[in-house]
Amino acid sequence: MTTTQTWLDGLDPAAGAALAHVLDLGRELVPEAVDGMSYGLHALVLDGKALLGVGAGVRHLSVVPYSPTALDTVRDALTGHDVTKGLVRFTAERPIDDEVLTRLVLARLAEIRPGDPTGT
Repeated sequence: MTTTQTWLDGLDPAAGAALAHVLDLGRELVPEAVDGMSYGLHALVLDGKALLGVGAGVRHLSVVPYSPTALDTVRDALTGHDVTKGLVRFTAERPIDDEVLTRLVLARLAEIRPGDPTGT
């Protein structure tokens, strides 16, 4: 298994930087999350559950919150991005806004740790 950093380093530099930014923001919001894998994606894992995953395709990058419900909390703010039931596709040239990513991560955190808005 490839470490997340090794995987990011092997991507196109712009794509790697965009995905690293997503993961760094997740780590900042939830410092106790650890790098892992979930459904074949590099992910941040909290309490044994996937918090946020990232992927790289030929034409796009993706963020996977592992929860359609969490994604629904920000769906309306993702204008200009391809959004499915479970993921958001974006590009390095058109990243997801940090405020939207923050809301997404916190929505998923609330599912993993219900009743604890700080995630601690």
